Amino acid sequence: MALDVKEIIARLGGPEAAARRLGVSTEALRKWRSAQAIPSRHWPALIAALGVDLAALPGAEAARAAQSHAAPAPGSAPPGATACLVLADGSVFWGRGFGAFTGAAPPVGEVCFNTSMTGYQEVLTDPSYAGQIITFTFPHIGNVGTNVEDVEANRIAARGLVLKQDITEPSNWRAVQALDKWLISEGVAGIAGVDTRALTLRIRDAGAPSGVLCYPPDGRFDLAALHATAAAWPGLEGMDLAREVTCRQSYSWDETLWHWPEGFGRQEAPRFHVVAVDYGAKRNILRCLASSGCRVSVVPATASAEDILRLKPDGVFLSNGPGDPAATAEYAVPVIRQILDTGLPLFGICLGHQLLALALGARTYKMARGHRGANQPVQELSSGHVEITSQNHGFAVDPDTLPSGVKVTHVSLFDGSNEGIACIDRPVFSVQYHPEASPGPTDSRYLFDRFVAFMEAAHGARP
Repeated sequence: MALDVKEIIARLGGPEAAARRLGVSTEALRKWRSAQAIPSRHWPALIAALGVDLAALPGAEAARAAQSHAAPAPGSAPPGATACLVLADGSVFWGRGFGAFTGAAPPVGEVCFNTSMTGYQEVLTDPSYAGQIITFTFPHIGNVGTNVEDVEANRIAARGLVLKQDITEPSNWRAVQALDKWLISEGVAGIAGVDTRALTLRIRDAGAPSGVLCYPPDGRFDLAALHATAAAWPGLEGMDLAREVTCRQSYSWDETLWHWPEGFGRQEAPRFHVVAVDYGAKRNILRCLASSGCRVSVVPATASAEDILRLKPDGVFLSNGPGDPAATAEYAVPVIRQILDTGLPLFGICLGHQLLALALGARTYKMARGHRGANQPVQELSSGHVEITSQNHGFAVDPDTLPSGVKVTHVSLFDGSNEGIACIDRPVFSVQYHPEASPGPTDSRYLFDRFVAFMEAAHGARP
């Protein structure tokens, strides 16, 4: 019988002694007690310290489940399995396929996990998920169906999805189509019946792996070829995906936020004009800008500074988006620096935050597992207020590389990583998380008001 975490800590002499013997912090022990699990990288030290075998450690059952996904004979599948997820290390997760068949070129991408309990349609259509296969930790995905309003872009951005339970018939007054049917219409495959807990633990402890999702119409699997494809995929580092998801031409936006019972509205009396650079913009960000009194002009990610300034904006917005910010920065940073030189108010979210930091002289880095979910606590340092935020990012700004004149404004209460910056002497700021999303539900909407206040101040300062 496995020991629980509390008993293990007691056997090691209490929290302080256990932390010293295992080379971890007491905060790590607190997290272990909360999760009732211990990361596998600490198991060797625990086995040596306690004199027990692997079966006595909490989480060993999940580990055995993950290790049990060994491939059967080439070309065969376990009974009832119609799809598989093959990771770069050769692990195979079998399950039941749904959505569109994958055909001759199964989708390959970074396998990540999202902890949100609601909003799966928004997640799947968020352009920031381009290049990724999403594992949903919440089991009831698809139970409210899909509709035409809860999308963040005109197509699904994710390359596939992984679920614990089969999709059920939708039960919601807003549903117009079942999730399975919607995925078929979008040409996106999914796999259900997977031990998502084991897969999530694998991602948490070893980082997000590359993987291939295969749902063949003939039920045949070339596991060796799938493994080779997953192993050969280079990963998101160095990958510019903003070009894939950005708009192809400029357009105007005036739709405002949804309110019961009217639904979406229109901004008919804008006070300011904002140019939004689309690196993969979510529609609800544009709605927040419009609801804040802005007429919004959206331009492609590759727009030049001349293209932007020709529109005579009162402020410039840098949107969210996918991929490695350092790769997108090759063409985005020179443009952002020219905008900074004008003194115009500038606001960035997610990828836009990272690109702004790079333009100011900081650096970014790839996170081990990233932040993806709607329960992410962030603290605003100036006020001490804590916001519950929605996040989706695998890269982050290194705060130690920020130049003088730029301050950290927000930090993650999960891991202390950077969540916001601002210029001390200019109307320029950005955040890593998504203030347009509604987990709080409106904890972070003040940021749009701050952007508008900067534009008001700029107007007042003009001759």
